[in-house]
Amino acid sequence: MGGGVMKPGGGGGGRRRRRHGGGGAQPMAEINVTPMVDVMLVLLIIFMVAAPLLTVGVPVELPKTAATALPSEAEEPLTVTITADGLVTIQTTEVPMDDLVNRLRAIATERADDRIFLRADGAVPYQTVAQVMGALNRGGFSSIGLVTDAGGPAMDGASDG
Repeated sequence: MGGGVMKPGGGGGGRRRRRHGGGGAQPMAEINVTPMVDVMLVLLIIFMVAAPLLTVGVPVELPKTAATALPSEAEEPLTVTITADGLVTIQTTEVPMDDLVNRLRAIATERADDRIFLRADGAVPYQTVAQVMGALNRGGFSSIGLVTDAGGPAMDGASDG
């Protein structure tokens, strides 16, 4: 892969050995970096393709707020999403509202952290969001983070422009 030894006698590819004098083996001064560059480019392409797929795959139009982001943690966060048409999903699995508490209880027994993120489309009525938050609490999750998009109004009386 890297360096090798070059015989002093030139290029012939024969199998005979010379036993008479004339110096020893010299180290080859060239290192071929082409295979390493090829591997690095392939890894770069893989990461560029995989990075957008790491987000939760349920499309919703999140409301915009001036809140700051929550700190990240070691365990993958559990996400419940309410779509604009009222469908509820846990990660990417659609769950009927009647079965939501039972599924959350089953998940809560397997997790060490009681933090959960709620993503709700901005068009969803507040009553539906409040009902799902109650179901999250009954399911064993007491730390509920509401996911929003940044860039909304600051609501502090200062004008933006």
